[in-house]
Amino acid sequence: MRAPRFNFIFRASLLVAVLAFTLPSQLSAQQSKPWEQIPIPPLPPFHPHQPTRIELKNGIVIFLQEDHELPFVNGTVFIPGGSRDEDASKLGLVDLYGQAWRTSGTAKMTGDAMDDLLESKAAHIETDGDIDSTSLSWDSLKGDADQVYALAMDLLFHPNFTEEKLNLAKQQEAAGIVRRNDDIGEIASREARKLIYGAQSPYARQPELATIANIKLSDLKAWHDRTIGGKLIVAVSGDFNPVAMEARLRATFETLPMARPNPAHPGSFTDPKPAVYFINKPDVNQSNIEIVGLGTERNNPDVPALAVMNDILGGGFGSRLFQTVRTKLGLAYAVGGGYGYSYDHPGTFRVVVMTKSVSTVDATKAAEGEIAGLITRPFTEQELKRAKEDILNSFLFLYDTREKVLAERVRLEFYGYPADYLEIYKAGIEKVSVADLERVSKKYIHPDKLAVLVVGNQPQIKPGLDELNMGPVHPIDITIPMPNSAPSMETKQ
Repeated sequence: MRAPRFNFIFRASLLVAVLAFTLPSQLSAQQSKPWEQIPIPPLPPFHPHQPTRIELKNGIVIFLQEDHELPFVNGTVFIPGGSRDEDASKLGLVDLYGQAWRTSGTAKMTGDAMDDLLESKAAHIETDGDIDSTSLSWDSLKGDADQVYALAMDLLFHPNFTEEKLNLAKQQEAAGIVRRNDDIGEIASREARKLIYGAQSPYARQPELATIANIKLSDLKAWHDRTIGGKLIVAVSGDFNPVAMEARLRATFETLPMARPNPAHPGSFTDPKPAVYFINKPDVNQSNIEIVGLGTERNNPDVPALAVMNDILGGGFGSRLFQTVRTKLGLAYAVGGGYGYSYDHPGTFRVVVMTKSVSTVDATKAAEGEIAGLITRPFTEQELKRAKEDILNSFLFLYDTREKVLAERVRLEFYGYPADYLEIYKAGIEKVSVADLERVSKKYIHPDKLAVLVVGNQPQIKPGLDELNMGPVHPIDITIPMPNSAPSMETKQ
């Protein structure tokens, strides 16, 4: 019984030996990179299903996006005005407003009663505050859409802010403030914004215990009255009859007064002071490094080329930062970044490196070298091809549902961008050349204007940060200021 098995093994071994001697080049070619032989079809044309846009005579804009795949209806009202418009003495107002608006409910139904009703229907109504807007959103099964919509509109136009819910929101906000120095990544991100925009900039300032204690119930009511008359954007998606939905929304919003203009964009912007800034966090054994500067706005015609440059610099496993700092040198747990652009104000240039304490200086120098290399090291056609494919392929996931397309269209409307901006952006990416990359890198990348922020354990950082040769190291104090007397979270009218 053993002879056949021996013969099989012998013959198999002989075959392998023969192949190894007679076909080495063929085997090597086949086994080297077989994934490169997989055919990749061209991307289909990019024509996302656009929502219907309706502009009412008072300036309010409605978007309807039908989607009958599932029996759900979702809606959101976007209201201009956010935390960047707060009074400096009452920072945190929009956060508290966003919480207490929903939890307080209306005169007809308290927030707690609304919770119970919505839970029984697997529906939701939520309110929120952001840096430039506030919002009210709702979702429900198709059969409950009329009732949930009526509740949402009652909350939108007739909120009943209560001291109980404001006090609860204050307590939650205070708990977040006293814990804000727990996470090293959050510290680095927060303090980097301050270096880029300035500590008192509307895009970097933060609530304190004293500022939230200053906020009264009347402030919430005044904020609501101030913003609800703005140029609202109403977006509804899901399984509905478009004619009936348009009629319902017109009945709700078309009778409102003429919308007021959106608030002006606050703030002025200058580059940060080039230097090394340090925050000591003795309870960690790593460093979070942020190399930062000022970015640009998304309507800049150079944005497509900047996007491709960003992908080459720090856009994933194949990027220069990843391949050098992490893979080749082994100096980082994570690394990435690029030249940022925001919709209506300059974004941020940020390269983020997370590394061991002892490799802080080496990792920083390596990242700085790759940033400077955008100017001194030629771009290649291979880098260009990979970066373009990364960005263009991402469209398949960013806009693969009608709801995502609607969200992007609303964003463009909110910031005053053309409806076909995505198509223009995609066409711009496709046209980027190596010459474009060289041009924008020289125009926008200025290593001598960048600041370096390090958050880490000072005794473990050896050699010290003075080895970066950027002058004296500037310590940053992140102590949470306490009011002269413990603030009461109770509010009075």
